[in-house]
Formats: sequence, structure tokens, C-alpha cells
Amino acid sequence: MADKLNLNRVEMPKQSPEKRKGNFQEVALGYSAEQAALEASRCIQCKKPKCVDGCPVGVDIPEFILALREGDMPGAALSLKRKNALPGICGRVCPQEVQCESRCVLAKKGAPVAIGRLERYVADWEQETKKCPPCEILPPTGKSAAVVGSGPAGLTCAADLARLGHKVTIFEALHDGGGVLVYGIPEFRLPKAIVRAEIEYVKSLGVELELDSVVGRQVQLHELLENEFDSIFLGIGAGAPRFLNVPGENLSGVYSANEYLTRVNLMKAYKFPDYDTPIKKGRKVAVIGGGNVAMDAARSAVRLGAEEVHVIYRRSREEMPARREEVENAMEEGVIFDFLTNPTRFLGDHRGMVKMMELVKMELGEPDASGRRSPRVKKGSEHIEDVDIVVIAVGTVPNPLIASSTPQLKTTKWGTIVVDERGRTTMEGVWAGGDITTGGATVISAMGAGKIAAADMDNWMLNDGPWCDK
Repeated sequence: MADKLNLNRVEMPKQSPEKRKGNFQEVALGYSAEQAALEASRCIQCKKPKCVDGCPVGVDIPEFILALREGDMPGAALSLKRKNALPGICGRVCPQEVQCESRCVLAKKGAPVAIGRLERYVADWEQETKKCPPCEILPPTGKSAAVVGSGPAGLTCAADLARLGHKVTIFEALHDGGGVLVYGIPEFRLPKAIVRAEIEYVKSLGVELELDSVVGRQVQLHELLENEFDSIFLGIGAGAPRFLNVPGENLSGVYSANEYLTRVNLMKAYKFPDYDTPIKKGRKVAVIGGGNVAMDAARSAVRLGAEEVHVIYRRSREEMPARREEVENAMEEGVIFDFLTNPTRFLGDHRGMVKMMELVKMELGEPDASGRRSPRVKKGSEHIEDVDIVVIAVGTVPNPLIASSTPQLKTTKWGTIVVDERGRTTMEGVWAGGDITTGGATVISAMGAGKIAAADMDNWMLNDGPWCDK
């Protein structure tokens, strides 16, 4: 049997590096119908599918792939939508290689089934044709929930609650819905039309979306509970930037990745002057960090026209947290990687503009608390490099607005909100999930947290049980 299996996955077409460097259009072009069917035929329909265990939102992966393989596209789409309100997003940005695909039986001897690519194919078919049967929505319960934040955790929680029959309102602080999906992830990796379409799907379930609504300033959590809502879910992410705390970090031309990507993505700076938000393109750009956000910033700088883009990372390539696919795409596009290197200060000109940075070489010592080998400075390795744009992409922390205005919410020393395994906070009637509880993580892990909280919110609102188990 094993020697008859096709152990080679169908590769997805994508724009050539030379072409895509000059545009912000999506790099991966998606499967054709024939390619999707061929890849779906590789799934052996395990009786005990471990791939499902690797999916944070519990998609019945064999079921949707079998429907796709048999040509039942409406059935495949419905199978996805039962568990995942955002399949077009997940098919593009989820790290399937370390989740569902890592559990695939075929991975033991070859390439796992390309689950994420098949999910994207089905989701795109559904958005194009609108032929997915509607998911079941239970009768109205008379209960209402407020969801704060329209990122992946908030959208997932809202969709699940709406399908359970509750009245749901999402409060979003920005002028557009989607949270990190619209301000953090570039168009070439996640087209905003996909995000808008999936937000419209969530709204079609009866969810209301209120934009430009800053909870914690315009209205407090206790006011929402006292005046209109039976429960609240906080899915506000971790949108405040971290910095290096080195000299010169406040020079003009030194951006946080949050500002840089928000200008490019949400504010459409790459289309300036058609859009009002400008951004300095730079000649030599340095991006500090090694995660997906750093890859997004570096690849955006390439498209904005920088002559040279460097990713500065203090560990080696093996320790990089970014997805391998994104690192490879960046390398194909000409991004230069300076591994085992770290900045110690930035130097400016007489106008206060960054013009140089001092760097040191690093070497790896023993593993730190995260399990990665801890970097240490090589003595005498200091050197200076020219640079005119720097993007700091070393992680994020939660915005303290809601926590600081709500003393009932317990937080950690990192500013994340403390929750139990059900997503319950220390304030009765309030749940939280996603980056606001974990710090920066993945889209799909935030969605999983939204689903867990929605299930417990439903149970609590209908049964009015005690907040803390006795």
C-alpha cells in the first residue's frame, strides 16, 4: 500500500520573484480545479485522522477533502464553514506545516497533504460562486454579547455566538474591520478583499459591526454589562510595539513594524498619492527581527522600491520563528539576511534622520527559557553600516487601555489579561482570547481561543451558573 501512495504534493503556482517585486498583488496564485482534485486524491481518509487534532478550530479535514475530491464543492464549503468562519484567511496565513499538516500520515515518508492550499481553494470557490448552503442558526435566545475587537479571535467568537442564537455586536476601534488581518498582513500575502468578504459572511449571520468604537474610552466594560449586554469577549490583540531600548531609536526614519505595516496596509501608503498616507521608501532598509512580521516588513520595503533590504536577526536561520515559506519568498525577492547580528545603537544626521547603525556579531550559547539557544555578543565585533530606514519587528505587547481602565481585570507583568482554560477573566461576565492573553501568536490560535470562549459564554448565558467553580 505504502509504495502506491503519492508522496509528492502538487506545488502551488505563484508569481515569479522578478514580477512580484514590483507589485503588491498576491504572490501565491492558488490551485486550478485539476490541481486541487489531484492534491485531494492524496488524502487516504484515515479512520482516526490526526490532522483534525492539529487544527485549533477542529475542522473535519478528511470530510471537506473527500467532498472536494468527489466534486461536491458546496458540501466541501459547508464542511469548512461549520467550524471555521474564516477559511479563506486561514488557507493563506495559518502555519499548517506545524499544525494539521504535521500530523498527516503521509508526512512520515513524504510530503503531507496540502491541507491549507485545499482549504484556500474551497474558500475561494465559495466566495466566487456563493453556492455554499447556509450554516444552521439556532432560534434567538434573548441573550446578547459584546465582542471587542474584530480580529480573528473576535470574528470567530462572534460567528459562533450568532449561530448559537445570541445577538452579537462587535466593537472595533479602527475605521475598518479585521484587526491585524488588515493592518498587519500585507496585500501580497492576504488580499483585503478576502478579509472583507469573510467579515461580510460573519455579518450575514446577524452580527453587527460598530467601527470607530473605542471601548475603554468611549464606553467602559461595566457600562456595556449594565446597559445592554449579558457577556463580553475581549479579542483586542497585542497591538502596541516593542522596542530595542537602544540609543537612537527615536530618530526619524526608525519605525515600529506596527506603524510601518499599518501605513502600508490599512492606510494604503503603497498607493500614495492616490491615498493620503505617505511613507518614506528608503534606499537601504534594515528590518530588525526574525518573525513573520519582519518578513512582511522586509518584503513590503522591496515592493516600495528600496535598493537594498536587510533582515537583521540575532540568532541563526534555524531559530527563526518565521514560516519557512515566507523566509524563502523573501530570499527569492532579494532580501539579504544578516544572521547572528544585532544592533546596539542608531546614528543620525544633523536633521535627526537615521543614517547609520552600529551592529555586533553574535554567537549561540545554551538554550534559554524558550528552548532556543541564547545569543551572546562576540567581543570586538562592533561595526557600522549605512541605513536610511529601520523597522523594529521584535514583537508586540497589549494596548493597556482596557486593562488600565478596568481594575477588575487581572493582568500579567507583560500586560496580558489572565484567563482560565475556558477564556474567563477575573471580571464576571467577561472573557478574553487571542494575543491579548498570550502575547503575539498566530491567527489560527486566536481563532481557537475565540471558539473556546464562545462555547463557554453560551453555556454561562443560558444557565447563569456561578463564575468560579466552588
